[in-house]
Amino acid sequence: MTKFAQMFLVGILALLGAGYASAQQEPDLSRGERIYKSLCTQCHGSTGNGWGINAPHMQVKPRNHTDYDEMISRTDANLIKVVTKGGVAINKSVLMPSWGNNLSDDDIKEVVTYLRKLCCSDEAAALAAKRAAEAGPMTKMSQAPPSVRPQVELGERFEPEPPGATPSIPLPTQRIDPSAPFHHFEMTIEELAIPAAPEFVMKVWGFNGQVPGPLIHVGEGDELVVNVTNNTTLSHTVHWHGTYQTNSWKSDGVPGITQKPIEPGEAFQYHFIASKPGSLWYHCHVNVPEHVGTRGMWGPMVVDPKEPIPIESEVTKEAILMFSGWDSDVAMELGEGGHPRDLPNYFSINARAFPLSHVLRVKTGDVLRLRLMAASIEVAFHLHGHDMLVTHKDGLPLDTPYWADVVDVPIGARIDVIVRADNPGRWLSHDHIEQHTSNNGVMPGGAVFLLEYEDLEKSDDEWYMFKDAKPDPDFYYSEKLKLPHGLHEAPVHRGYRFEDDEAAEDEKAP
Repeated sequence: MTKFAQMFLVGILALLGAGYASAQQEPDLSRGERIYKSLCTQCHGSTGNGWGINAPHMQVKPRNHTDYDEMISRTDANLIKVVTKGGVAINKSVLMPSWGNNLSDDDIKEVVTYLRKLCCSDEAAALAAKRAAEAGPMTKMSQAPPSVRPQVELGERFEPEPPGATPSIPLPTQRIDPSAPFHHFEMTIEELAIPAAPEFVMKVWGFNGQVPGPLIHVGEGDELVVNVTNNTTLSHTVHWHGTYQTNSWKSDGVPGITQKPIEPGEAFQYHFIASKPGSLWYHCHVNVPEHVGTRGMWGPMVVDPKEPIPIESEVTKEAILMFSGWDSDVAMELGEGGHPRDLPNYFSINARAFPLSHVLRVKTGDVLRLRLMAASIEVAFHLHGHDMLVTHKDGLPLDTPYWADVVDVPIGARIDVIVRADNPGRWLSHDHIEQHTSNNGVMPGGAVFLLEYEDLEKSDDEWYMFKDAKPDPDFYYSEKLKLPHGLHEAPVHRGYRFEDDEAAEDEKAP
C-alpha cells in the first residue's frame, strides 16, 4: 500500500470513528439514522448531497441521496443491494466500503428506511420543489446544456497505442482473392467505463477503446484481415454480422463452433471477403446477452456496393445511429447481467443518452442518409417534421422503397432511410417506444437526439438547451464516412480507464 493510501485510510478510519461516537451521543436518532451519520456522511455529506469531505478524492461524485425524482423511482430491494454491496454495486468510489461486511441485514434495512425518510418524505419533496424554484427552469441534469453539466471523472481517457511495425499475428501467406483490394486492420478489446448518461457510468468492453467501436468502411468484394487482441479479463470473439463468409466460415466468430474464444492476452485472426454490401455491424458472440446487450461490444461496418441504387448518388450527408440499452443494476460488475429477467433502464444512441447525444446538423437541401442499427434494443424511430424514405433493409436495397414517419428496427437489424432536408428548424428525433426516451424513468432522456439546420436564422432563445453546443460531427461518423476506405476511430466515443476492483480492495486492506 502506498504511503498516500495509508494516510488516506487512517484519516477515513479516524473520521468514521469520530462520526460514530458523535452519532451515539444522540439518543433520539433512529438506528438507521445513527448508522447513516456514522458511516455514510463522510462521502455523501450530512444531507446526502454527494459532497462529503471524502468526495474530492473520488473518481466520481457519490450518488445524491436527496435527488427526490431519482430515489422515488428506486425499489427498496435495489436500495438494499446498493447499501449492501457499496462500491462494487455502484462504484462511485473505489474506497466506498461494502456495508454487507459491516452491518447485519436488519441494520441495512434500517438504513434504507432512513434513506426513504431522508429523500422521499413530504419534507424532501418540498425541499426538492424549493430548490427547483430557486434554480429556475434547468433543475434536472438531463435538462442542462453541455456547458453546465458536471464532467464525469474516471481517470485518463483511453488512448490507443501507436500501431506497431509488426502485426499481432503474421499476415496470411495466401490471399483469398489476389485481385481484390486488400485491408489489414489491428483491433483490441479493452476494459473501460463510459458516461452513458448524466451521472450514470457503465463499465464496458470497447473495441479499440471506444463504444461504439471504430468504423470499418470498405468496398463490396474487398479482402479483409483483422487481427483482434483481447486485453480484458474475460474471453471474447468477433462476429461480422451480415457478412456471408463464403469459404471463410472459420471467421464467423462463434465460440465453440467456428473458433475457440479469444482468451485474455491472446489474439485471433479473421480473414474474409466483404461480399455483402450495405449497413452491417460487428459484435462479440460470447455470452451475447451480457457482452452485446449490456457491455457495448459492437461497432459499425459499412460496405459500399458495386452497383448503388440511384438515390444513393444524391446523398450529401450520412449518419450512423446505433441503439442500445443499459442496466444500472450491473453497471460496475463485469461478468454480470444479461439474464432474461434483467431489464435495461437507460437507453442511448451511439452509447450516449440524451442530452449527452450530440446535435446532428444539416443544411437546407441536404439529402441525409441515416443508417439505423438496433444493437441491443428494438427501435421505433421517429423524426419530427419530415417523412423518411426507407430504402435498405439489412444492407440490401428494397425492391419497393416506401415512405414512413415511424420506422421499426428489430434487434440486430439495420434499416437505411433517406431524409430530404427541406424543412428548416430544430427537430426532435427519438425512439417512439416511450420507455426508451428516459434515463431510469426520468424524461427527457434515452434514445433521443436533435436535428438542427445550420442555416437556420440565429435564435435568441436563451432557454434553448443546446444554444452554445459544439457537436462533434464524428459522433454519428459523418466525417469518417467521407474518408477513404479503412478502419476509422472516433475519439469522441473513447471510454475512460478505471481501477480494477480487486486491486482496489487489496489497496484498502490494512
